Amino acid sequence: MSKSGADTSTARTAIISAEDDGIRLDRWFKRHMPDVSFAIVSRWARTGQLRLDGARAAPGDRVAEGQSLRIPPLPAPKTAKPARPSRPIRPRLSPEETEFAQSLVIHRDEHAIVINKPPGLATQGGTKTDSHVDGLLDALMFERDDRPKLVHRLDKDTSGALLLARTPKAAAYFAKAFSSRTARKVYWALVVGVPSIEQGMIDLAIAKQPGSGGEKMHVDEEEGLPSRTRYRVIERAGNRACWMELQPYTGRTHQIRVHLAAIGFPIVGDGKYGGKDAFLSGTISRKMHLHARRIRVDSPDGGRVDVKAELPAHFAESLDDLGFDLAKGELLLDDEIDTGPTKDDLKRVAKQHAKQVRKDKRGERRERGQTQAKKPAPRKPRPKASPRKP
Repeated sequence: MSKSGADTSTARTAIISAEDDGIRLDRWFKRHMPDVSFAIVSRWARTGQLRLDGARAAPGDRVAEGQSLRIPPLPAPKTAKPARPSRPIRPRLSPEETEFAQSLVIHRDEHAIVINKPPGLATQGGTKTDSHVDGLLDALMFERDDRPKLVHRLDKDTSGALLLARTPKAAAYFAKAFSSRTARKVYWALVVGVPSIEQGMIDLAIAKQPGSGGEKMHVDEEEGLPSRTRYRVIERAGNRACWMELQPYTGRTHQIRVHLAAIGFPIVGDGKYGGKDAFLSGTISRKMHLHARRIRVDSPDGGRVDVKAELPAHFAESLDDLGFDLAKGELLLDDEIDTGPTKDDLKRVAKQHAKQVRKDKRGERRERGQTQAKKPAPRKPRPKASPRKP
């Protein structure tokens, strides 16, 4: 084989030698130019760049000694893709940070950890947020080699029970429980004002508020997602404020805060949704008074995680200042309330049953009377004719 020129950026010519006589063209390239793939040879043939003695050639054509083979310019080598940036190495936690994280744990088993998140600690990091639960998870591995995983979140200024999954299997199981609403959460809130109806359901659709960059939600019955929150008033301080229990039946962002502000009873300290009306005068703290008091969720092993988180200091002090009794806050979840029949219910059922029995008996007597009235009167026997005398 002879070639004119060695520059691969321009077309070249090769003369087929005697030893290559009769082989396929693609075999010629494999023998003499192994870096040229079959795909490249095929592309040259399709575009008419590959020629034998000036005529278009195909990869399967047989070459003959002395033929002139035009070799097109080789394609420019592909630039290497930039290497993906390696994941940032998490900073090692200090002994103080480890001790703090472990002090938050209020429940731990094979599948789950529950911490009592303090107000002011974000669940995850973000812009200008360096301190968060996600950054403390290395301290909560205990006997395992992997970090626990977040399966839901609480707002930065909301305190209380936060569930962590200890294994990938548990994370998938708990995530499904939250998405299917079988997990139950109970919140306590101190709110400004007192609803005239002491318990009920807030059913208002919620959407992201335009212009807020997704940082704020609002009620939007046309474009919002269905959102339901069950509420009950635990105690009231005149008409000034009340302590409420709330059970969200859906899991929208800022749902409880938006719902309470929308019905005119903002959470104390929630200036984001309640504005200046969300604060009480006197000794009541200006921090937000929303606390995830209890979480109940089935566990992958058939058991159940059911944990209560103690109030943060500012919330407990506010309830004490208003004269509220903490013992009154332990209300049952809806499905824990005994809905069996009361004595009055049983009396009503017995009375209704007796009434129905009397009605049925009257119906039977009436039916018998009508049946007898319809029966034809018995026919008298006709007298026999006396035989005629002859």
